[in-house]
Amino acid sequence: MSDKYSNFSELSASEPSGSYSVLARNNGSSVVVAAPHAGAIEPGTSEISLGVAANDLSVYLFEGLKSQGNSDLHITSSNFDEPQCLSLLKASDMVITIHGEQSEGEIVFLGGLHASALASLRTTLQDRGYSVQEHANPALQGHNKNNICNIGRLGAGVQLEISKGLRRTFFASLTQNGRDQPTPRLNDFCVVIRYGLHTNGP
Repeated sequence: MSDKYSNFSELSASEPSGSYSVLARNNGSSVVVAAPHAGAIEPGTSEISLGVAANDLSVYLFEGLKSQGNSDLHITSSNFDEPQCLSLLKASDMVITIHGEQSEGEIVFLGGLHASALASLRTTLQDRGYSVQEHANPALQGHNKNNICNIGRLGAGVQLEISKGLRRTFFASLTQNGRDQPTPRLNDFCVVIRYGLHTNGP
């Protein structure tokens, strides 16, 4: 399904105030964690991103806040140009983006252009018992140089597409109320991602 809006200026000109929010927290870290489809657009990606960022990594969230129709707020990562996002991500060395993928299996689809970070994360996740794959859809592999995961100073980052089936195990449910009740597995996952990034470094 194609996006309703091709860029942020189109979205902001059409969507009413309060339909989305932007968080851009700059902690001066070399790595920034970003979720361009957060809130109710791809549920669970806000909480995962904040968990991975913890108190030390910079973080960016573009969150859908509508009561329905949040998929209208989805702008594909190679076209995502919200100004605070571009400013924060381009000032970092490396970007890791968190996305919600729709399949029912419990899978982490790794993408992006940072080969050593991907190798480190793959090993760390698999050692902890997570299923890791490359997505069959080339559009979800994070190989486009314009993808926001690749716009840090290194020109190469990491994209995590986390299946709906796996995200469900992190919360009581993927509704707003359910996401307010995280399970221990959310923290476990975030710790694993942080460890994989730390052992690699930018």
